[in-house]
Amino acid sequence: MKKVLLLGASGSIGTQCLDLLRLHRDEFSLPAFSVGHQVGKIPGILKEHPEAKWVCVEEEKDAASLRKEHPELTVYSGEAGLEAIVRESDYDEAVNALVGFVGLAPSLGVLNRNKCLLLANKESLVVGGPLINALLAEGKGSLYPIDSEHAALHKLLRKANPEEVDKLIITASGGPFFHKSREELSDVTPKTALSHPTWRMGPKISIDSATMMNKGFEVIEAMELFHVPAERIEILIQPESHVHSLLKMKDGSYLADVSAPDMHGPIDYALHQGDVPYSLVKANRLEEVGPYHFYPFDPARFPAVGIALSAKRMGGTAMAVLNAADEEAVYAFLRGEMPFLAIEEVVSSALKEVPHEATITLPSLLQADRRARAYVKSLIPFRSKI
Repeated sequence: MKKVLLLGASGSIGTQCLDLLRLHRDEFSLPAFSVGHQVGKIPGILKEHPEAKWVCVEEEKDAASLRKEHPELTVYSGEAGLEAIVRESDYDEAVNALVGFVGLAPSLGVLNRNKCLLLANKESLVVGGPLINALLAEGKGSLYPIDSEHAALHKLLRKANPEEVDKLIITASGGPFFHKSREELSDVTPKTALSHPTWRMGPKISIDSATMMNKGFEVIEAMELFHVPAERIEILIQPESHVHSLLKMKDGSYLADVSAPDMHGPIDYALHQGDVPYSLVKANRLEEVGPYHFYPFDPARFPAVGIALSAKRMGGTAMAVLNAADEEAVYAFLRGEMPFLAIEEVVSSALKEVPHEATITLPSLLQADRRARAYVKSLIPFRSKI
């Protein structure tokens, strides 16, 4: 039986992972998990998983209460607690479903313990891809992606002859505003931006989907995961979200991963480390992949992708600046402190104004992250007290 550490058990990916652990009780146990601020979910998780011995929450006051109520548990708190639960708990594989830059240090910790990292935290690869790949190259741990696009590419590349592959194609739904012009986005509200047409996701990724910053991140993730240059990765709009990724072969044919827009499949694939049956679709023409619609990606309509790739070209800690600026701008928009179109402007400005270094280390990334957040906050005239 595999022992699973679940970081981010209260979020969308974490909740769906718990569904699968419930379904496969004979294969997986849950000795450790984190829930951030959602401490109300802990009793239910403990009831289903009495084997759990390690828990991490966001606030120390909540941790102190849990220690009194559950003396049998080891309870951690905060970012230091996330690193500690990774370092000290007993597990075989770790699902990193944390949101944001906070997920990078735990990802590195999992690999340093020579464990299997099941990665749903985009920022680990976007910001710290070189650090993660260095550990993997040293033979430390292993990695399976959970993002639907990258899980699909992982499956596709296992079935294809690499010498016959021309392009990796990442699909995008286009988000809630695909059919709107940029001029029509000036009065977008958080409510409308959170209404994704096909996926149900957390607020941060939902806004990144609306700006399509997430696709810039996903191209960078694919570069790091599959060691291919940006020139060999394309974005294709597929509004129904049934075609998750494709390979375009050198003979002009396609190999595609097709399924309903549901994250249980990618999570299950990662939990089983790829040891699950799956089928792919082969087609001579794109139109033969299925009864779906395909549209070319317009970089002028969605400039966030170009902004993300420009940060990748800058190299070094610029990726930390990109991510931190995007996080702060997105949350400012969600609080009503920044217009929707300003997200891209603020992130682009941060890349120009915030110093970044050529050398990537965890301390240098942390410093760039702090500087970028401070810069974005300085641009916001009013910040809610949350």
